[in-house]
Amino acid sequence: MNTNKRYSPEVRERAVRLVAEQQGEYSSRWSAICSIAEKIG
Repeated sequence: MNTNKRYSPEVRERAVRLVAEQQGEYSSRWSAICSIAEKIG
């Protein structure tokens, strides 16, 4: 399965932006990624 096609470029851009903006609220970058991934789906 090609995961690069799973999300539109807009959704991927938004996810990256959210991680960058909210990273300070989490103990690590990975924690931020996991939390935002759950919200995006």
